[in-house]
Amino acid sequence: MAYVDHAFSITDEDMMVETSYTMNNKAPIKEIALAVSLLVFGTLGIIIGIFMAINHIGGDRAHGVFFAILGSILFIPGFYYTRIAYYAYKGYKGFSFSNIPAV
Repeated sequence: MAYVDHAFSITDEDMMVETSYTMNNKAPIKEIALAVSLLVFGTLGIIIGIFMAINHIGGDRAHGVFFAILGSILFIPGFYYTRIAYYAYKGYKGFSFSNIPAV
């Protein structure tokens, strides 16, 4: 029988061992509220900007395009951090509230 060195192997038992520190996985309310508000205002900005560009409301087409671009700049980080918060809340593997930066 061959000798197998288990000194450097990682098993499920190694992951279950309690460490000397505990990770605080409490939901950051302010950061999640900011992410959701960025998502909502970004979505509204995109929709209103497209509506303004198509119907020439509030000036020429450039104003609507600018408003849609501004909405997408708000939408991208809002969607990203809201998704992380949702997956961390649901308990998906690899997602944690600690991945959301502090405000």
